[in-house]
Amino acid sequence: MKRFEHLGSICPGKLESARRGLVIDATFPRIICLCGSTKFTAVFNQVNRDLTLAGYIVLSVGCHVHSDEELGITAGQKAALDELHKRKIDLADAVLVLNVDHYIWTSTKGEVEYASRIGKRVGYLWAEMTQPQKQLGQLVAELFK
Repeated sequence: MKRFEHLGSICPGKLESARRGLVIDATFPRIICLCGSTKFTAVFNQVNRDLTLAGYIVLSVGCHVHSDEELGITAGQKAALDELHKRKIDLADAVLVLNVDHYIWTSTKGEVEYASRIGKRVGYLWAEMTQPQKQLGQLVAELFK
C-alpha cells in the first residue's frame, strides 16, 4: 500500500488551500469524513447517500467488512489503511462518527482523537442498527456553526 508522506508536510491549517490546486472558497462544498465501525455498512451507505444528496463531499471507509481477518490483510496493511483514513480526516472540514448501538472501537477512537488533536470538528450520529435517531441535517448544521 502506498504511503502518503507528501501530505504529512502540509500542516492541517494550510491543507484547505493546498487541495490539489483547487480553489477553496465559500462556494466549494463542505467535506465530511465518516468514521465508525465498518460492520454497519447499511448505516454508512445511508448517511453517505443522504449527505451526498444534500450537497456535501463525503469521504468514507474503503472496505466494508466486519474484521481485518475477513479482509485478509496483514498488520502492516491495517496500519497503512488507518493512516490513509487519517489523510481523509486531514482533507475533511469535519468528521461525523456513526455511533451505531454505542459501538465505538479502537480504530474509531483513534480517528476521533486524531481529528480532535488537529482541530477538526467532530459530531456523533447516534443510531440504532437500521435508522439514525438524530436528524442528520440538524447534526451537520451544528457541526458547521
